[in-house]
Amino acid sequence: MEQPETDSEDEMPPGWEERCTTDGLVFYAHHSSQTTQWQHPRTNKRKKVTGELPYGWERQITEDGKVFFVDHINHKTTYTDPRLAFAVEESKTINDLRQRFDSSSTGLQVLHGRDLTGRVAVVTGANSGIGYETARTLAYHGCTVVFACRSVTKAEEAISKILAQRPNASCYALHIDLASLESVRTFAQTFAVKFDRCDILILNAGVFGLPHTLTADGLETTFQINHLSQFYLAVLLQPMLSRSAPARVVFVSAEAHRFATLDGACIEDELSPPHKATYNSITAYSNSKLCNVLTALEMQRRFGNQGLNCYAVHPGNAVSTYITRHWWVYRLIYAMVRPFTKSLQQACATSIYCAASTDISKYGGVYVNNCVPCLPSSTSLSSVISNRLWNTSLNIIQNLLGKRAFSVQTSQK
Repeated sequence: MEQPETDSEDEMPPGWEERCTTDGLVFYAHHSSQTTQWQHPRTNKRKKVTGELPYGWERQITEDGKVFFVDHINHKTTYTDPRLAFAVEESKTINDLRQRFDSSSTGLQVLHGRDLTGRVAVVTGANSGIGYETARTLAYHGCTVVFACRSVTKAEEAISKILAQRPNASCYALHIDLASLESVRTFAQTFAVKFDRCDILILNAGVFGLPHTLTADGLETTFQINHLSQFYLAVLLQPMLSRSAPARVVFVSAEAHRFATLDGACIEDELSPPHKATYNSITAYSNSKLCNVLTALEMQRRFGNQGLNCYAVHPGNAVSTYITRHWWVYRLIYAMVRPFTKSLQQACATSIYCAASTDISKYGGVYVNNCVPCLPSSTSLSSVISNRLWNTSLNIIQNLLGKRAFSVQTSQK
């Protein structure tokens, strides 16, 4: 009988079975010929799986030495290694990655079956919007998540919603005010004392559409909240991230970075406009998002050899979140386009993909949109501009906080 056609390259031809070695290498057995091979019989590509079992699974051995797997959540057993459901093709370059997720994918779909128990993540702005969905998705898969928020009360309320559905979730609220560099330093100090590792840092918090205002540090607010304070947090936590390597840092940027006006010649003057006359809220936002991409790529250059993978991501266009709260016109526009944009779970998918997906684990220093690596603006690819931004940002912080700026005591656990 003729076999039906299929659009799936991964579907096994008749007579073949996919199996897995204990160390994660996938091989293929043909029942008729009693032969095995490492290449997929249809795609001719090799695959591998991660060393961890999916969440809720346990590997056991019978008295006669046969290995089987127990699904404690669904109360089932099988002799098939459940990791095979999440096998990924081996790739030599990032261009070899096959796209498995897109704009319709959700964060929960990206992490389906993954077990992040033992890992610690920090998410800024985790009490609402995309940040909350990001934190919730990580917590649902066993990750310990620190909600870095300006309002601890709101963070605790968000955590209580997660605990109502996942009583065993490990979530903590810690105060951070991104409008204050001293608050960022205090957060890093408190975090380093309470935790002995940091595996994932997601710099998600941000503001949009603000009128010209200055923070207590005397800096333009959009610049400080969207870039400088989160850059500062990444620098302070970098030693912990390197010790926890492999670790990942995700800067939530936006496609708006392509409309930035920053250039290498006058970056110092454009970062934090001191006067209302030279300020435009859209330009300030676009410039801050360019800073996110520049910082992610520069951090990869500086610390990638220490086991850090750094990413800049675009969550989606006009996603309905609390970020539009500062001007009623934006709220109206975002409300009108809401039926045509991503849900919050879809908007967090790219952050989750970069923070925890095995697909992209070997590749840092990239800009990712809709869970697909793509080229950012030409300006963001300039190592000269990114290096100047990095050093300028360090100097601003050093001038404001002095010698104590980069001293953080770590836990003695």
